Amino acid sequence: MGRYRPPAPPKSPYITAAGYQRLQAESAALWLRRREVTKALAAAAAEGDRSENAEYIYRKKELREIDRRIRYLQKRLPELKVVDSVPTEPDRVFFGAWVSLEDEAGEELQCRIVGADEFDPKRNWISIDSPMAKALLKRQVDEEFSVHTPGGEKHYCLLDVHYGDEPA
Repeated sequence: MGRYRPPAPPKSPYITAAGYQRLQAESAALWLRRREVTKALAAAAAEGDRSENAEYIYRKKELREIDRRIRYLQKRLPELKVVDSVPTEPDRVFFGAWVSLEDEAGEELQCRIVGADEFDPKRNWISIDSPMAKALLKRQVDEEFSVHTPGGEKHYCLLDVHYGDEPA
């Protein structure tokens, strides 16, 4: 048997304005870094035998990773749709919303729904493609809902919806 893996489902094309700017800045920084790595690679190649040249091997791997990320960004950036406006129904959950939830145990959780390219678990930013975000979309305050997770089904109540900057 081969190592065939079916392609992953396409990611949502939505992104916040700040997320789009971060990806553009990353792309620009990668091009500058690539220039430095290419110079170092050429210097390492000039030293002679490449088969036992650790610097050469390391720089080739580094260049390959930089090129992989640049290719991804060049393909992904034109596909993205920047969402920077508040929806017409600000009392419902849509892309970019900050939401406050209460679980079955009474613990409160705050998270933000962002694009697949900018989710960050440390900041409680969840991808719009995640099961939690899909369960939250179009809900209103005081609605109860459940989410299927790997640990089982969890029940939540939506306490607040906010758009814009991070709530205090």
